[in-house]
Amino acid sequence: MSAQADRLPAQHPAVDDAPASETLHRLAQAAGLSVEWTDAFGHRQTVPAGTLRKVLAALQLDCSDDAACDASVAALAQEDIQLAIPPLITAQIGQEIVLSPHAQVHGQPYRLNYEDGDTADGNVSDDTHQPARLPAIDRIGYHRLYIGEQHSVTLAIAPPRCFSVADACGDADAHPRLWALAAQLYSLRKDGDAAKPGTADTGFGDFSALETLVQSAAAHGASAIAISPVHAMFSANPHHYSPYGPSSRLFFNVWHIDPAAVSGTQALADAIARLGLEEERQRLQACELIDWPAAARWKLSVLRELFDQYDIRNDDWKEFEAFRLEGGVMLEDHARFEALHATMRAQGIEGSWRDWPEQFRDPRGDAVASFAEAQDNEVMFHAFLQWQAARGLQHAQRAAREAGMKIGLITDLAVGAESGGSQAWSRQQQMLTGLSVGAPPDLLGPRGQNWGLAAFSPRALRQYGYQAYIEMLRAAFHYAGGVRIDHILGLQRLWLVPEGMDGTHGVYLRYPREDLMRLIALESHRYKAIVIGEDLGTVPAGFGEALADTGLMGIRVLWFEREGDRFRPPSHWSPHAIATTDTHDLPTVAGWWHARDVAWRAKLDLLAADASAEHEYAARAHERWMLTHALNEALPEVFPDTHVDGNDSQPPLNAILRFVGMTPAPLVIVPLEDMLGLEEQPNLPGTIDTHPNWRRRLPLPVSAMLEGDAAERLAVLAQARNTRNAKEAGKET
Repeated sequence: MSAQADRLPAQHPAVDDAPASETLHRLAQAAGLSVEWTDAFGHRQTVPAGTLRKVLAALQLDCSDDAACDASVAALAQEDIQLAIPPLITAQIGQEIVLSPHAQVHGQPYRLNYEDGDTADGNVSDDTHQPARLPAIDRIGYHRLYIGEQHSVTLAIAPPRCFSVADACGDADAHPRLWALAAQLYSLRKDGDAAKPGTADTGFGDFSALETLVQSAAAHGASAIAISPVHAMFSANPHHYSPYGPSSRLFFNVWHIDPAAVSGTQALADAIARLGLEEERQRLQACELIDWPAAARWKLSVLRELFDQYDIRNDDWKEFEAFRLEGGVMLEDHARFEALHATMRAQGIEGSWRDWPEQFRDPRGDAVASFAEAQDNEVMFHAFLQWQAARGLQHAQRAAREAGMKIGLITDLAVGAESGGSQAWSRQQQMLTGLSVGAPPDLLGPRGQNWGLAAFSPRALRQYGYQAYIEMLRAAFHYAGGVRIDHILGLQRLWLVPEGMDGTHGVYLRYPREDLMRLIALESHRYKAIVIGEDLGTVPAGFGEALADTGLMGIRVLWFEREGDRFRPPSHWSPHAIATTDTHDLPTVAGWWHARDVAWRAKLDLLAADASAEHEYAARAHERWMLTHALNEALPEVFPDTHVDGNDSQPPLNAILRFVGMTPAPLVIVPLEDMLGLEEQPNLPGTIDTHPNWRRRLPLPVSAMLEGDAAERLAVLAQARNTRNAKEAGKET
């Protein structure tokens, strides 16, 4: 779960809190809305009529009166009949395929074209008293099925489980206990040579810094580096920089390109000199916090100069042309959007693409085609930037694997994209409008959250054969050894809030969990990449078991792993989830120990309505005692030299690394902030600009970051993981 940091505060118009009628409830349930739900505190909640009507209207379902509700229910039922055989059907390898009860194809002949070129013929089951059935298919992949002369459908046949950490180790029956680091990519520093501008830091982290990090971490024994999202942002609006509020999840953040990687360090130094930007580079490098607007403008100015000077006669240009051809319509759409967005902002139109002149709102329209033709060089520039970003990410992953990492990069897939961005513009028919993804009041956000992000329409996904969802998964997996899926709870339900409302005025919308999980498992195996699901928040009943059954690892965070008034001992942690000290939305180990997060929330009036700062500080003191007790109880048996004093002013980082490292989690991920003993967390949920979200830089250059105290902590974590491996090996023996 990731609160967005750079959006406008939600308005709070009056809401009709009257109870809903039976007819309205019937329509809401038919549309997949949960009219009743249980909150994170165990209380049963009922969604008021006003919220249901706003959400149903955004779903394009008339609910103006009882007659309209009945008509909308009938329309939904008719839609199910028309989609009896949808464009894509998911199934699991080795299991019989049961079609919709509305699919009247009993006894008809079929031909199955496997994606590898093989074919198979047969007949659909002929018992008309049962839904039509197809025999089990024995190979995963996307196969084409033809039934009779009227129906053709893609069968997405998934493995029973995602590609696992054990698979990544080359032994599906093993019990690996690997470890990794987590990095906010933008926070990385390069040291470079001050006398050679082409090698120096440019104000925030880039893919070359990431490449250095993976090589250094691999040398210490790390198996992966989990990074913050690298989704495409808005090049023309550098004030919008939250990595969890992207323009598109289909492409990459061009701000993370290392300009030196485009044409070499000398070409970069020459470009900086021609543009007179060396002094500004030095200022940006010296900033304590990232100056995103200035740093992004600097980067794009230099990249444009390098593009203008790029030698199209070399072999690399042929690679770019091949990249552009392979990217097809998706890449062209994004490049056109970027060019249009910059043009519109230059004309004073600073809002969403829905505020553009009408002729430019249709990506397939003549006006957009004419614009792209007239601005061919500008569109090419943005496609070129995507090529460079993809190369940077690809090189970092290749460096990780060549350095011995079993997994390599773990990318982060945000829960949604901005409704005014490239993905929503190019995939309008498959996205919801007028609704924003958020979260109801819970432990992390007592006042609820509205993230201002657009979500897929579950009805449209089915109608379009999950096209937009599959292409998004492939973009996330393409250059990675693993993917962390933000707010994985959205596979089953999403909390949707009408535009302009706060997070308390939302409702859950049901999603086709089984289909979505099967597609993740299929793409996971095709790319040989592990999958982690961020499952923090209000978890629906049975969801954790579904994740475990699919081999989709959840996340267990130290601060939340408790049994009553005790921290859960390492042996009681889940073997089906990764373990971590904290996340970007939570306090670091040092910050938690010193209650830095409490101080921030008290300062910014973010405490729960019934809480006080004094109460929160007292609660943290008690929690410190609880953690101290857990550490001293669990560790001495394995590490006799361990003893933690709860009154110590220094956080017990080594003890905590040992504690988390001893869990049965197949993978432990520790943020760099904890390895460096830093107090401040990257993001504070519920804030926009009152806390420096997504702007903090790490204090040391990446080439030296894992030396000294950090190297000692890495060794401590590796030892704890090896101890756990030895225990597992003993059990197997």
